[in-house]
Amino acid sequence: MAVLATIAGTLIGALIGTTSAFLGGRADEFIMRTIDAVMSIPSLLFALLVVNLLGSSTVNALVAVAIAFAPGMARITRSVALSVRKQDYVNAAIARGESSAFIIRREMLPNVIAPIIVEMTIRVAFAVMLFATLSFLGLGAQPPAAEWGLMVSEARQYMHLSAYILIWPSVAIAITAIGFNLLGDGLRDALNPRT
Repeated sequence: MAVLATIAGTLIGALIGTTSAFLGGRADEFIMRTIDAVMSIPSLLFALLVVNLLGSSTVNALVAVAIAFAPGMARITRSVALSVRKQDYVNAAIARGESSAFIIRREMLPNVIAPIIVEMTIRVAFAVMLFATLSFLGLGAQPPAAEWGLMVSEARQYMHLSAYILIWPSVAIAITAIGFNLLGDGLRDALNPRT
């Protein structure tokens, strides 16, 4: 679920950021100031707000995490897309009379994908932690779902009998988060054109 939420948030953010960079001017300014306002809310608090509005379920938690991650991805994508916007192949597409949607989808998005993939893999670790937190608070996955945050929440009352039922889901969350962070670092090194 964390991977799906991250992919959805990345797609939404990449589309918003690339569109904003392509449009420029007042439209770019308006979109980015709106994104800044949304980013001023911490992602956990924003996800809690969305889940409380939509209701407690796994799908609503997925939507909440995707919405919480979209503004950050939009900001990162815009920063990369601004340099792509100045390239000759984008100017050639404009001169050919291509539509804005075509230029964004076919000329700009494929050329900003490498940094987006790196950032997405790092954000999966945050999504795992966010999903676990929402489930721990009873706002994500509901019993009898097998979700690590929910397992930790349910194991608290039996912790005095056996600490392992609390430790193993916590270790699984930590290992997954560390693994995706290491994957992101490896992809950053592999996709860096300077190395």
